[in-house]
Amino acid sequence: MHNKTILALIFTATSLFSSSLVENAKNAGLKAIPNSTSELLQLIDNPKNPITPEKVELGKKLYFEPRISKSGFISCNSCHNLAEGGDDGLAAAVGHKWTINPHHLGSPTVYNSVFFASQFWDGRDGNLEKQAQGPILAGPEMAATKEHVVSTVTSIPAYVAEFKGAYGDNVKINYEKITDTIASFERTLVTPSPFDNYLNGSENALTTEQEKGLKTFIDKGCATCHNGIALGGEMNTFNFNDYKYTKVGDFKGNKDGLVKVPTLRNITQTAPYFHNGQVATLKEAIIEMGRIQLFTNISDSEAASIEEFLKSLEGSKGNITLPILPSSTPSTPKPNLN
Repeated sequence: MHNKTILALIFTATSLFSSSLVENAKNAGLKAIPNSTSELLQLIDNPKNPITPEKVELGKKLYFEPRISKSGFISCNSCHNLAEGGDDGLAAAVGHKWTINPHHLGSPTVYNSVFFASQFWDGRDGNLEKQAQGPILAGPEMAATKEHVVSTVTSIPAYVAEFKGAYGDNVKINYEKITDTIASFERTLVTPSPFDNYLNGSENALTTEQEKGLKTFIDKGCATCHNGIALGGEMNTFNFNDYKYTKVGDFKGNKDGLVKVPTLRNITQTAPYFHNGQVATLKEAIIEMGRIQLFTNISDSEAASIEEFLKSLEGSKGNITLPILPSSTPSTPKPNLN
């Protein structure tokens, strides 16, 4: 048999495997971030708070704005650092006066959070607009009041001008309008990855090892919970009884015992893992999830294979430039460290 014939057979077999695996992935509930800008906008937009360039640019400034916190030191980016995985890399979030989250809960990533059906570990909010209102007012987080936030923003003429540019001259700058604007920026924090290219038809987007890992991921049942565009973000049960670190913190899910499934996008950049951040490595997290959630043994080699696939979920974060914030005025509330 000629070498060209052998190569053609190998190429055909590989293509058939890729095509079959893509179908298996889609049948398992895995979905891609669309290539089309218009299709993506339909997915991330909120008709009640439409995305516009003016809102996004203003929302980015407010996302990085520490003066809306009581201390004048903490911004949204403090716990959801866009320079890395969109979280803070800590086992439990740290807020005002170095307060550790009282339930020992970690900060979830903000990247791709627009695709989450539920926000917060207990899923208490359903969209980013509502979610953005919580941490700013929470005592262990930014510890501000609505009045403080509004006073800060409206004391700075440059912000007032930008709100008028984004919403019109008659805009009422209240707390909800401010957090809606932050949410508009957060809705754009989408990170398309090689995996999306693969599902969208680019057969060579994944390495051979990543394809094998995807098959292992599906065969082991990981996609049962980690599915959809976010590969997570829905509410599901969690086996607190068997989780080896269940006594760290008092979180046991919402009133129905359900916990938000973490996204697997950029999971290689969001250690430590689980709600209370007690698992340091991805390999241990994969094996532990197999044991307590899937009731199956995931071997070291299978965990390594799945980890290779998860690397294909490292997405492009685009070019996020640090905004230059406008100056305070004499009427801007002063930082309060107490």
